[in-house]
Amino acid sequence: MKIAITSTGSDLSSSVDERFGRAKGFVIYDTENNTLEFADNDQVLNTPSGAGIQAAKHVTDLHADVLLTGHCGPKAFRALNAAEVKIYTGIKGTVQDALNAFNENKLELASDADVEGHWV
Repeated sequence: MKIAITSTGSDLSSSVDERFGRAKGFVIYDTENNTLEFADNDQVLNTPSGAGIQAAKHVTDLHADVLLTGHCGPKAFRALNAAEVKIYTGIKGTVQDALNAFNENKLELASDADVEGHWV
């Protein structure tokens, strides 16, 4: 399984980025291989609109099964949901904190977007 975590940096000690569409990037943790990779999100950081949908495509192109993030807007939520990515919102702390909470089943699966579109 691949877990994508919105992140301000490239490693486990980086802070979770509360924004999905305009996150600095995604730490991808592969549970099968116990590996980490960082995928930057630079291509959408300054776009005037559509950042959430573009970021959702990026996450699905990375073959993520799960997304851990602070917040996710409605269009991104629908795109990720259509790709069968499980979404967990309200995530705070470090990437390591997020992974620990996920592995300890302390997170609740999101049933819908938790912010309006164009949330900053």
